Amino acid sequence: MTDQTPGPARAPLGESAPVDPPSVPARSIALFGTGVWVLALVVSLLVPALHTGPRSWWPWACVTGIALGVFAWGYIRRGRGNAAGA
Repeated sequence: MTDQTPGPARAPLGESAPVDPPSVPARSIALFGTGVWVLALVVSLLVPALHTGPRSWWPWACVTGIALGVFAWGYIRRGRGNAAGA
């Protein structure tokens, strides 16, 4: 037999239930990602096989990742991350 106890309230069929966005630590994520790019740059500069020949662009990819991470961290720090004013 089926249990007729009422469960949590559901939105009518065809309508979406209101969902709050999850809280995301954007500063920590940007800082962690930038740190990973710094680590990748150090490794690519210490290992000659990772920055010579056809892989000569690898350190520049790391530098670009670091620059974008610093930009993102500054953007978030000024309060524009996670749609702060929306």
